[in-house]
Formats: sequence, C-alpha cells, structure tokens
Amino acid sequence: MVSERNESESSVADGSTVESNQDSGLTIMDLLAAIRKHWAIAVSAFAVVLILVGAYTILATPQYTASSELYATYDNASADSESITDINTAGSYISTQIKSYPTLATTQAVLDPVISDLNLNMNVAELGKLITVSNPTNTMLIDISVETDSPAQSQQIANAVAESLSKTVKSSLYSSKNSPVKLAVVQKATLPTSPSSPNIKLNLLIGVLLGSIVGILAALLRDMTDTRLNSIQDLRRITGAPLLGSIPTSDAVSKAKPVVSDDPNSMVAEEYRRIRGNLSFIAPVEGTHSRLLIVTSTLPSEGKTSTSTNLAAAFAENGSRVLLIDADLRHPSISNKLEIDGSIGLSHVLSNQANVADAVQRYWKNDLHVMPAGPKPPNASLLLNSTLMEAMIQQALKQYDYVIVDTTPLDIAADAGMFGRISKGIVLVSGRGVCDKKELAESVAQLKNVNVPIIGTIFNFAEQHKSRKGNYYYYDSEGKKQERHAHAA
Repeated sequence: MVSERNESESSVADGSTVESNQDSGLTIMDLLAAIRKHWAIAVSAFAVVLILVGAYTILATPQYTASSELYATYDNASADSESITDINTAGSYISTQIKSYPTLATTQAVLDPVISDLNLNMNVAELGKLITVSNPTNTMLIDISVETDSPAQSQQIANAVAESLSKTVKSSLYSSKNSPVKLAVVQKATLPTSPSSPNIKLNLLIGVLLGSIVGILAALLRDMTDTRLNSIQDLRRITGAPLLGSIPTSDAVSKAKPVVSDDPNSMVAEEYRRIRGNLSFIAPVEGTHSRLLIVTSTLPSEGKTSTSTNLAAAFAENGSRVLLIDADLRHPSISNKLEIDGSIGLSHVLSNQANVADAVQRYWKNDLHVMPAGPKPPNASLLLNSTLMEAMIQQALKQYDYVIVDTTPLDIAADAGMFGRISKGIVLVSGRGVCDKKELAESVAQLKNVNVPIIGTIFNFAEQHKSRKGNYYYYDSEGKKQERHAHAA
C-alpha cells in the first residue's frame, strides 16, 4: 500500500504541470508521435514509392552514353591580322569564342551533315535532344555526350558531331578563308559497355529517400485530418490537464461486474488502482474530510460509466466508504451496468417520491453503496440543479469517504459543470477513437468559461500490444513503453 501511494504521488507530481492548450507548432516529438500512430500508412506509402521506382528501373529502356572531346587552339598562321588587331591575346579570343560552341553544336549547320552521313531517321530537333555539349569552366575543351538506346549509335553520333562541329568552325563561321580557331578531336567516343541509365543504385537511393519523405508526409496528413482522439499526447495537449491513467482495451471492462472485483489480478484492475491512488491525493471538499469525484466525458460511449463503477469498486476494495450516484438522468446506465434494480433512484429522491435510504443499494462490499438514476424524468436539468441535489451531496459527504457522481456527457448537457463547482473540478474520461478532438476542445472551453478545472483525465481504450516475450505493453502519458506479464493482462 505504501509503495502504491508513493507511485501514485509521483504520477500526480509528474502530471500536475498544466500544459498550454495552444499548439506551439510541429515538434520532433509530434512528428515521431504521428509516425508511430500511423506507422501502417507511412510504411504503405514508402512501399508504394519504392515499388514504383523499382518498376520504372526495371521497365525503363537501357540508355548508353558515348562521349567525345575537342580542344580549341588559335591558328595564328591562317588568321587575318587586320581582323584581330583589337584582340590582346589569342587565349582571350578563344575564350570568348568557345562559349558559343555548345549552342552551335546543336544547330542545323552542324547536325544536318551528321544526319546525312549516318542516314539517321530523325530531324535536327530530335537529334539535338540526344546531345549534351558543354565547355568546362576555365578550359579550352568542348565535351560532347550522346545518349541513345544503342551503344554503337551513341558512339557514331558522338564522333560525327565532333567532326562536323570542327569542320563548321573551321570553314563556315569567319569571313577569312580559314578560321582563326581550330577545334581538334583529342578524345574519340568509345563503344559503351554498360548502360548509363537507369542507374540502379542511384534509383534505389532516390526511392528510399523519396519513399521516406512521402511516408512521413502521409502519416502527418493522416494525423492532421484525423478528427478522432488517438493518443495520450493529443489528450494532454488539448486539455492541458494531468493524466490520471490509461485503460487498455479489454473485454473485461465491458462485463457487468467491475473488473476490479471480477478479475482483481488483471492489468486493467491494476490500472484502475493506479488511478485510485492518483485521485486519493486530491483535496477534500471544503469543510469535510471527503472527496467528491465528478466523472464525465465529452461524448457518449467513451467509457465514463465503466470508469465510475470501477473506481467505486477500487476505493471500496481499499476499505473506503463509497457512494456511487448515477446522475445521468437522461441516459442512465449504472443499474444496467451492475445488473441491479434501477426502478427506484435519484429521480425519485429529487422529486420527493422516495427518500435516500430507499434509493441506495449495497453492492459487493459493505461500504460500497450505489444510487441508480431511476426512471427518466422530463425535467432532468431542473432536478439536478435543485437545492435538494446539493443538500443531498453535502449530506453524503458527511457519511462517505468518496462520493462518485457519474454525469451526462458534456456535449449533451452542462450538468458536469454544475457538479464541478461543488467539487472544484471534474474527472474527464476520453475514449480513443471515440472522442472528437474538436468536441473535446469545445468541452474544455465550456468548463473554463464556468471556472471548473479538469482535475485529471483518463484515457480509455488505449492500445496494448504483445511483445516477443508474450508480455503486454502500452505507452504511458510520457510516451514510454510500459510492459506487464501476460498473466496479468
């Protein structure tokens, strides 16, 4: 018991720092959380991209590249001295001229002879797309590369273009009989022995990088468009309240009897005990030594009634005197949940048709009492906001250590806010995959407007996984993996 209280105290202390409701932007932790939540989508997107890149690599026609190289020199012997009197040096003249040769190499003057000599079935524009010509910086070199699906054709075209460019520069560009610039072929194209594309290693690397980016973006997009609450991190961010505990998905919770009494050695029962320990540190109602716990949720079906009944059983198990009240007069469920008689209950007491003793039933333990809701009244809000309701709670606090009130979800009625003003706060139950994040934010704002704080939150239907050792694990409020032996699950 001492160790449990110490653990609980530590949990409350760690979770008591209220986080801002304002989203400060995407962080690395948010990114990792999104990927972890939607890892299946991220992996699927990664696989699709990798498969597409792989298919392209396999199906693409192999291309072969052949390259030739020319070197530019100044032919002083054939130059017209009068035409170059303003040129300071031969080197600077060549540097000026050579910059235009890459463009010249793909013109009709150079390529028409190539098409004719090689009998190519293409026009100048089509041939030009196969040719890449460059002048490396600060050099007198012209590099010509040709890429086709035929090694022999790439070699032939690269050599033919080099020869044609050399002849064009020598005979057609200048006014003098011979060009002052001479292009000499210093490297003939050789026959390519392996394809230049597709580059399998490069494509695989691109596929991995692109797949990773697309996978991350897909996970983020899914997280941004997902309106349902799916993680403890989202719950803490939206509510700004400490986490009291998380209840993993379990068939045991849906049974009629509380799991604390029906399966006391289970992992789920231990989680309810951990929540019990955290709640034992909240302040008692002013003027009493008792604690009033108002349990509600944003939407129906988030598990607030299961939480209320199991918490009541957990406190009673610990020897406390407990009264559980079903104050959800619009959709009462505790009598059905516990399989007890619900014909007489709170609605009778508040309408002066029965006294408290007639409506309260003993359940499981001598000190665990339950007050069902009774029949649905037509004026639920009026009854719950009556002075008689408040007086009944104040009287109950004198007789019990814990009074637990199961109230209507916040999107249906504001009853929790009314009770919360008496208890100085409420306990909010949120179900993974059930609670809507926008509705949750509106509920938090609604409680803030009436100055009712959220004492703590309970994350219901949390995911649990099985480790290789056969043990079960889940992630706590700090994102840390918690593991329990299989026999305790």
